[in-house]
Amino acid sequence: MPSSCFPSLVRPSLAFAFAAASSLALAQTPAAPSATQTTAPASQPPVTTLSVTTREVLLDVLVTDGYGRPVTGLKASDFTLTEEGTPQTIRSAQEHHPMTPAEVAKLTSTPALPPNTFTNYTPLRNTNASTVILLDALDTSIATQMVLREQVIAYLKNMPPGASIAIFQLDTEMRLIQGFSSDPQTLLAAAKSKRDMPSLLKPINGANEQYRRARREILRDGMQMMGRYLAGFPGRKNLIWFTGEVPLTIFGNGLGNPFKDSFSVRGATPGDFDDLADVLTLSRVAVYPIDSRGLEVSPEFDVASRSHSSHAHFEARQAFDHMDLDTVASMTGGKAYYNTNGLKDVIAQIVDTGSNYYTLAYSTTNKEWDGQLRHIKVVVDRQGVTLQHRQGYYAINRDAAEQRQLAALQKRKERAANANQPAPQTPPQPETAAAPNTDAAAESPDDTGAMVHHSSKAGLAGAMALGAVAPTEIVFTARLAADDTVAKLDKKAPPPPNTFLRPPYDGKPFRTYTIRIQADARKMKLTQTPDGLHHGTVEFVAVVYDQSGGLVNSQLSTASLDLNDATYRQMLQTGFPATAQIAVPAKGNFFLRLGVHDVGGDQIGAIEIPVDQVKLGAGVQTP
Repeated sequence: MPSSCFPSLVRPSLAFAFAAASSLALAQTPAAPSATQTTAPASQPPVTTLSVTTREVLLDVLVTDGYGRPVTGLKASDFTLTEEGTPQTIRSAQEHHPMTPAEVAKLTSTPALPPNTFTNYTPLRNTNASTVILLDALDTSIATQMVLREQVIAYLKNMPPGASIAIFQLDTEMRLIQGFSSDPQTLLAAAKSKRDMPSLLKPINGANEQYRRARREILRDGMQMMGRYLAGFPGRKNLIWFTGEVPLTIFGNGLGNPFKDSFSVRGATPGDFDDLADVLTLSRVAVYPIDSRGLEVSPEFDVASRSHSSHAHFEARQAFDHMDLDTVASMTGGKAYYNTNGLKDVIAQIVDTGSNYYTLAYSTTNKEWDGQLRHIKVVVDRQGVTLQHRQGYYAINRDAAEQRQLAALQKRKERAANANQPAPQTPPQPETAAAPNTDAAAESPDDTGAMVHHSSKAGLAGAMALGAVAPTEIVFTARLAADDTVAKLDKKAPPPPNTFLRPPYDGKPFRTYTIRIQADARKMKLTQTPDGLHHGTVEFVAVVYDQSGGLVNSQLSTASLDLNDATYRQMLQTGFPATAQIAVPAKGNFFLRLGVHDVGGDQIGAIEIPVDQVKLGAGVQTP
């Protein structure tokens, strides 16, 4: 978010501490040695620990016959997979089928949250595959949008039971019209409501090339924001993208794949840090671009058209448009559809076939992680079948990224030493020290009053915008409590901490809101140094908006993590807590946008809370 959008703030008070009390699971885990124990006792022989890290790739593959029907019952031995022409050994092939209504009914729902408790976690009523319908108003004419809307409504009226669907719309920005739901009435209400009425504003007023470039940037940033939202949901996501045109061809490389591949490190058993597998799950968002213009007729043969375009020009333009659709589909493992007027039938076909797929797992033989694109080819020992899957992935060098993080850690320690501050210390061991209070007000030495410094619209800045699609890459719970009393500052007195209200609210009565966050740390990317410590950086953001979208208050605080093994393991189980306070005007309609950002892994979680939903006097329980 550009720094010019936010005031220059003094240091906010954002406290964070780890819950170090040993749970039952931790009590059953052998205690990690203290950081001061560098040698084993003389009476015992030294113990050598061998850790093996392998790179395993997970790839979703759809297999259909000549009639477009799913091919079922295949085994790993039926597939042949090569990476850059080199055969790979497929370890497993897990088959997935559409969930029946009975299976969906067995899924447990999230229990009701206590008062003043909010979360960006949304339970998905189908863990196998879900469908995202994207209505692209940015690249589709108004007349085409009206027909498309009728087709989507017609499908929703007869959607199969158990299907989980979300609806997005893209105009001047990406908008979430309806989150995942299996209830046809809920989805129909969203499709018929004014929520999906597109903005008629143009993204830019300028020459045709500038206009197309602006559309492309909105499309790319919007897709990335959608990807961050979808990251927290399990299973395959089939993205049905209705568009009239993809403004890509004249700009060279096109859209690319805006959906990130995900990494995870796992052991043989929960909490086991030996025999680690570095799992690369290729993005599970498969894009199905559909030309919403349907079957087009050349203007030369359309008596109702006054266009003087030649038939050759029409065919060339259409060929390029369809080529763009095919490119986007093949890069993500989807399929493009064009020259069809049965749009609701296409939706039904994608929902059905996209829920029948295989997940192949193999350990790549290529150990050179040089950041280059690796092409994947999969074939099946069957006649007349068609396969859909990602065409490749980038061999990201995570070691290089960790080296950069280690260099940043060394600079941070040097700055602390030059400022006569002690270097970061190892947190107390759970087995030897009392558990600290998670609500203790301990200010981080890395707290800063400067607001978000990211420039990308699809990054943390975009995630913290009012009304933006809320990312779920990091899931967290926020519990709020508001002061019963209303305060007002004397205009002649300097503002106390945490009351950075911007004009015209700086002299108005306000309440102080206490925010307690518990973030799921399993998606956070921490770097381990030879001394056994795990290092990372987490940012916490709180922004207050008024009903017109004006900025009222904002805070950013940074936590630098230096965790021993035991504390790190416990953080994975109990989450990462943080506490903050922020002032909100006592009168008016306001919105509180909260965000958690893992800087090392660039993972984001965000939530937007109408302030009037926070009940006064309800309080909040201590973790």
